[in-house]
Amino acid sequence: MKQVIGIILIVGAVILGYLGITNLQKSSKSVEILGVEITAQDNKGKEIAYIEIGAAVLSLIGGIYLLGQKKK
Repeated sequence: MKQVIGIILIVGAVILGYLGITNLQKSSKSVEILGVEITAQDNKGKEIAYIEIGAAVLSLIGGIYLLGQKKK
């Protein structure tokens, strides 16, 4: 049972990591007009992306821990 939960956590970590990285990339846009670069950032979007990436790291660590345990 622990192995199944570990695999689910690792798959969830990959999905959360992907979503976090794509949201982080989408949170800022820049445009160059007449040699001047204008940048707009979505701070709330960045905050959510960092939370998703953090949750992915924690899920990955938990999944690896559960898969690494020996059966008793």
